[in-house]
Amino acid sequence: MGAGTGAATVDVAVIGAGAAGMMCAATAGRRGRRVVLIDHATKLAEKIRISGGGRCNFTNRDAGPANFLSANPNFCRSALARYTSQDFIDLVTRHRIAWHEKHRGQLFCDESSEEIIRMLRAETDAAGVQWRMPCSVTAIAPQADTPGFLVTTSSGPIHAARVVVATGGLPIPQIGATDFGLKIARQFGLKIIEPRPALVPLTFDAAAWKPFVPLAGVALEVDIRTGEGKKAPRFREDLLFTHRGLSGPAVLQISSFWEPNTPITIDLAPGLDLAAALLDAKPGNRQQVGTVLSGLLPRRLAEQWLVAHAGLWPGLATQRLADVPDKTLRALAGSLSAWSVVPSGTEGYKKAEVMRGGVDTRGLDQQTMEAKTVPGLHFIGETVDVTGWLGGYNFQWAWASGVAAGQAV
Repeated sequence: MGAGTGAATVDVAVIGAGAAGMMCAATAGRRGRRVVLIDHATKLAEKIRISGGGRCNFTNRDAGPANFLSANPNFCRSALARYTSQDFIDLVTRHRIAWHEKHRGQLFCDESSEEIIRMLRAETDAAGVQWRMPCSVTAIAPQADTPGFLVTTSSGPIHAARVVVATGGLPIPQIGATDFGLKIARQFGLKIIEPRPALVPLTFDAAAWKPFVPLAGVALEVDIRTGEGKKAPRFREDLLFTHRGLSGPAVLQISSFWEPNTPITIDLAPGLDLAAALLDAKPGNRQQVGTVLSGLLPRRLAEQWLVAHAGLWPGLATQRLADVPDKTLRALAGSLSAWSVVPSGTEGYKKAEVMRGGVDTRGLDQQTMEAKTVPGLHFIGETVDVTGWLGGYNFQWAWASGVAAGQAV
């Protein structure tokens, strides 16, 4: 993938050789377009490589508009309908990549995420796509005398009739993430929905979290929600206690919806009426409360929960269950089944899987991903304000938006 030199004239310059960029370039190339794919990285598609624990959760069978967040929630409908998860599954199957469904529609490679990278590279090569990598783009400007753009790069200028910005979001800066796509959008007058980390662990004030630090490493399935009303987002997933706060799929999911200074509410015993279980076990029960609770919850959680709340219920852990007032048992159960806590923040872009926010999609055409006020300039993938749930949805948006632009340029 050596960088080219000198001036070049192409139909399409795609900036960013990640999931969306390679998908777009291959789609456009198959239509006979002269395409150049540009990326500043020295190693191809690092975000794909590290995804899914190295096995790439490449789509979700159930991907649909309801699984995405955006200030303009209907925008994603067209692209997702025209390139579905089954379409990508068919592509994977054609390349003889073995895969499996983990749960909740999440599909992973049996072997390695490298297989998806090789597949996308093969697709671009078969479509005649030119590569410039590693190659940095230093400027994009409208051409004065003809339609299109002058793309200035570290390996020479490129005249492109159309430019597709597929440079991803801000998460994981250690593998090369930048705000280049947002800068280009602002340069051309497009509005930006304020970006922030999403699918990210939540952190808490150190003093307030101190009683829960001993729970680091404890994992369990929970119900988690934030906000008020019947439409408040709610998920049942695994939660993981950490030294600084909460992580695991449940917390990553809710983090995309969480607003600063507001609580999240967690049921640590979903599907179990904890109050009823304690009250039913109470008559004549000489076991200590801590022992009984350890039979209903992970032992470390049960024991530390009573320690953390010792100021509220002194000595409760060692009291015999039969001697504890019903009111106290109901309060204990309520503290576990509706644990309300207010995070102080998140682990930030270093630990976030995606970015929420980005180029305001109200300024883009949902069929083509083209900027309404800048003909020939397109934005796709994570750069735009479409953020999927955890579980393969963000890759499906990358594929679908890439294809939508690739069919239009």
